[in-house]
Amino acid sequence: MALGRVRRGTVRPDDIRAEPRRRAAIAEERPLPSVGQVRPPRRGLRRLVGLVLLVPGIALGLTLTLALVYSAVTPPSTLMLGRWLTLQPVTRESVPLERISPNLVQAVMTSEDQRFCQHNGIDLGALRDAIDEEEGPSRGASTITMQTVKNVFLWPGPSYLRKAIEIPLSVALDALWGKRRVMEIYLNVAEWGDGIYGAQAAARHWFRKDARDLTRGEAALLAASLPNPILRSAGRPTSALRRMAARIQGRFGQVDGLMGCLGG
Repeated sequence: MALGRVRRGTVRPDDIRAEPRRRAAIAEERPLPSVGQVRPPRRGLRRLVGLVLLVPGIALGLTLTLALVYSAVTPPSTLMLGRWLTLQPVTRESVPLERISPNLVQAVMTSEDQRFCQHNGIDLGALRDAIDEEEGPSRGASTITMQTVKNVFLWPGPSYLRKAIEIPLSVALDALWGKRRVMEIYLNVAEWGDGIYGAQAAARHWFRKDARDLTRGEAALLAASLPNPILRSAGRPTSALRRMAARIQGRFGQVDGLMGCLGG
């Protein structure tokens, strides 16, 4: 075999010295990724954002579904659900609006929301006044529609967050249910004593009669006991509560001609 011939597979010293230069040349020829091609890992962030957006979406969908169901079925209140979950008794017999005395309808409108038939679920004037109050949102800004939304879907107690949810829901449900259905639900979920919900249960518990037979005075006492029927008992009224009821009864005429939206 000739001396100058190199056996196949043998690594020559020149090849070893040339290898770093060859790799460097290959690296220079390889194109660098552009700025747009450099993508930091975002999968976890996108998943988190998706979950954050999914929760309110599910809540909104559930609320709208329940609202449609409650167009025909009388709902429980969140306070009633809380009592059931804690194994406390609840007394409630739902009745249609035609089986509730017009005296009670007139009394709660006089006491709670004299513009009930004129607004679209919220009273903007009263709401602006409440926003200007330093102590936060007050019950005075709550229409009967807003109170119904709170009783059925939300939680009690003053809260800007609750108001932020309550206001658009009130407008939507005022349009979906209509005034008559809103009033009907309100009078069937309002609390009128410890575990006593709705006009029928209240009338039977405090006055031993059906809701359709309530007198003007009895209806005014029930309206005056709101919003704290635990401290204000319609069946055992204090002198202060009797004075409040008398003032409500004396203002019945203010809403007498403003109840046309409740015609059945």
